[in-house]
Amino acid sequence: MSTLTLPHATGRRKEASARVILRPGSGQVLVNGRPLEQYFPGTSRRYRVLEPLQVTNTEGRFDVHVNVRGGGVSGQADAVRHGIARALLAADPSLRPVLRQHGLLTRDPRAKERKKYGRKRARRGFQYSKR
Repeated sequence: MSTLTLPHATGRRKEASARVILRPGSGQVLVNGRPLEQYFPGTSRRYRVLEPLQVTNTEGRFDVHVNVRGGGVSGQADAVRHGIARALLAADPSLRPVLRQHGLLTRDPRAKERKKYGRKRARRGFQYSKR
């Protein structure tokens, strides 16, 4: 058995975390064992997921296997996108300028702000009634 290590990476966004493995192949994308079109039926989310492959012109070169957990649909799509970009960088370090230029390597730090005491949510106060 060979000790071939495949390019893999972790992508994160909000509460979602995606583990991505790239294998040489025909461009098939599996998310949690399901095809991309089935897991993300919306075209805008599919486009966001495939963006790293499109900007680097590597769309048909790799099969992408993803395990994603946590968060919502949009957060998961962005976590997969981040993971694919990082895995591509692990596969070919010369892609760094292109990925960096499109902002695909930067983890989006925005997350839900914690609730504060004396308030209904993080910033929203309780409703005030004058009379």
